[in-house]
Amino acid sequence: MTPARKNWDGLLPVPGDGRYEWGFLKRDDLPSVYNPAKGWFATANQMNLPEGYPVKERKVGFEWADPSRYERIAQVLNANDKVTLADSMKLQNDDVNLLAERAVKLLKAVELPADASAEAKQAAAILRNWNASNDIDSAAAAIYEMWISQHLPKALIAHVVPEAARKTIGKGSGTAAIDMLETADKSLGQDPQAMRAAVISESLASAVAALKERLGNDMDKWRWGDLHRAVFNHSLSPVVSKALQEQLTVGPWAMSGSSTTPHAASYNPDFTLMSGASFRMVLDVGGWDNSRVINTPGQSGDPFSPHYRDLAPLWLTGDYVPLLYSREAVEGGAATRITLTPGK
Repeated sequence: MTPARKNWDGLLPVPGDGRYEWGFLKRDDLPSVYNPAKGWFATANQMNLPEGYPVKERKVGFEWADPSRYERIAQVLNANDKVTLADSMKLQNDDVNLLAERAVKLLKAVELPADASAEAKQAAAILRNWNASNDIDSAAAAIYEMWISQHLPKALIAHVVPEAARKTIGKGSGTAAIDMLETADKSLGQDPQAMRAAVISESLASAVAALKERLGNDMDKWRWGDLHRAVFNHSLSPVVSKALQEQLTVGPWAMSGSSTTPHAASYNPDFTLMSGASFRMVLDVGGWDNSRVINTPGQSGDPFSPHYRDLAPLWLTGDYVPLLYSREAVEGGAATRITLTPGK
């Protein structure tokens, strides 16, 4: 149900006086793919309009996610022409971060200034040896995510954006920062290489200082999961007793992934989980009883049910449960049967 706006784009408010009416695009007017030659198609909120699509006429979208998640999915699928259920479940929980790969490559190409702090040099060394996977136990992932989300964009803006324009730009984007530092053109000033090294050095030092406050002084003991936590707070928690509040709350738990890994797990400024795939499903078309599923935190909305939080530990570790389809399989796997009797 995609809006069709003939004389406007929907990005800003317009007068409701009849000049800006809208309907819906027909299905045939939307982008589509059918039996692609490569044998698969995928989407991860990236810009996926095909080349030549008349976007000025059919304004289907303007804002897209970083393409790293899609690019990793494509990388995996292109290397495997016989994908199994197990492969699919593994891919949904894949923690490889292609934006981080670009950052690691950038760090390997940049020599930090002679006056760079010992902390910045140590952090850079850890990142240069990282496999770019946002694993729970990774110290490098903790350094990278703190750096890319809160310190690198800030430092770059401070160096290259006029003060009067900084409020308009806001906090900036880690992806945009990597784009600019990779290019290293005159937008970084008369000496782009020196500017690039200075921005990286300063931002790594400030990221390390922030991590020391949260995770202690020993970098080797830092873990991404000690920073990145999943917690499910019930909407009623603020208005119930402390005991019931504890019963309603699920977590916190250490979690892998990030906003730029196929295992989607974006986070708030305090690194608690903000959004991701709370529900995952892998279907065996034709052999439906072989399908697998996972949800979080559980199967029941009753906080006193044993099934209120029973799936969360499986969800966190990338495990699944059977998604039964046939009547025989469902009845054979049922643990509880609920009977609803109409009132008199």
